[in-house]
Amino acid sequence: MSLDTAANPAAAETVQGRPPARRIRLPRNRPPAKVLVGGAITVFFILMAIFGPMLAPHATSWTANASNGVPQHPSGSLWLGTDNVQHDLFSQLLIGSRSTLLIAFLAGAIATVLSIVVGVTSGYVGGALDEILSIISNIFLALPGLLILMVIISPLPVTDKGNSFIIGFVVAISSWAYGARALRAQTLTLRNQDYVVSARVIGERRSRIILFEIVPNLLPIVAASFIFTVIYGMGVYVALCYLGVVSPASGSWGTMLESAQINGAIESNLWWWYLPPALCIALVGIGLALLNFGIDEIINPRIRSARMGGRAVKFELGLTPVIRQTSVEGDAK
Repeated sequence: MSLDTAANPAAAETVQGRPPARRIRLPRNRPPAKVLVGGAITVFFILMAIFGPMLAPHATSWTANASNGVPQHPSGSLWLGTDNVQHDLFSQLLIGSRSTLLIAFLAGAIATVLSIVVGVTSGYVGGALDEILSIISNIFLALPGLLILMVIISPLPVTDKGNSFIIGFVVAISSWAYGARALRAQTLTLRNQDYVVSARVIGERRSRIILFEIVPNLLPIVAASFIFTVIYGMGVYVALCYLGVVSPASGSWGTMLESAQINGAIESNLWWWYLPPALCIALVGIGLALLNFGIDEIINPRIRSARMGGRAVKFELGLTPVIRQTSVEGDAK
């Protein structure tokens, strides 16, 4: 063995007839401003959901003055004032952030896993399994999501209507189909790529090809599916609260808006009652959307190439090496 091959194990493997292992190479460019801004907003509200209930000055059932039915304006002691029964709205905002974001992220995680399992399996395996999974996805796409959620949640016991895990799972059931269709379509274009064919030729298991060859190249779609499912889950949960389907005892931003709507806070211009939860919902959606656009710029080589002035960007996520043998006659010429 030469000194060069001894110093370079990858070269030694090539000399012995084995292809060198290919590593995942992630871009090292500075993250776009969208990622920084969106990430900062998202992290702020995640920290708010984690520590907000601990930092809340009062419990949700606490009342400032049981004999006064007039909402109090924001003040030094009550930062966001009170509602008509003298509940501290600032404490409700902090405590309600946990259930709102927990349901949204739980729904996004479950729906993304279902989308990957159904979409990638359907696109790669094909045949009768593809037909069956496609029919199931189309059925869920055709169903009106909010109406189905109302039908499913309404008969549940009152305790289950306030259970974040049950609601998050139900919301995920109605939101996975679109991501599955997008992943299936992209998988159909990847199943015949060189690195996938190479993995099949060398005898890799089907599950290994899906997990390590195809899924890594679907990261932009998976990230977009997760983030927008989180946004969708938060919006649907707030809508269910606003319509009175979810138990008010859950104590979320949606129940705050429902309470404000029922008691005429908008008509009475009691802005401190409905505006803070509405702004929090909007800011979470904006932060996640910016994060998604920024991540797409980082992961998607075409977008990065355009941002870099058209320079070629080398970006490979597959793990199975592909060797193309050059023609001897062409080299001789």
